Amino acid sequence: MGSHHKHHKSVINRLARIEGHVRSIKEMASNHRDCGDLLIQIAAARSALDNVGKLILKDHLRECVVEGVESGNKDKVLADLEEALNQFIR
Repeated sequence: MGSHHKHHKSVINRLARIEGHVRSIKEMASNHRDCGDLLIQIAAARSALDNVGKLILKDHLRECVVEGVESGNKDKVLADLEEALNQFIR
């Protein structure tokens, strides 16, 4: 993901927050916190990852896909997008 993407800084900041969140979940597990609390925090971290993935996908669609189609690489761009979607949505 290049720096020309509109949401680049936001993606980096969100990933840093998610990293901290996962670290705190690890601490909770180390301190034998309630399983329900751990599962709630894991669900929150998963949701945050999904949201940052959507932001990356939005940038990819607006920048890379549009540029690729305009430059005549439509088939490759669409194949790459389909592969990315298959990896992201399982």
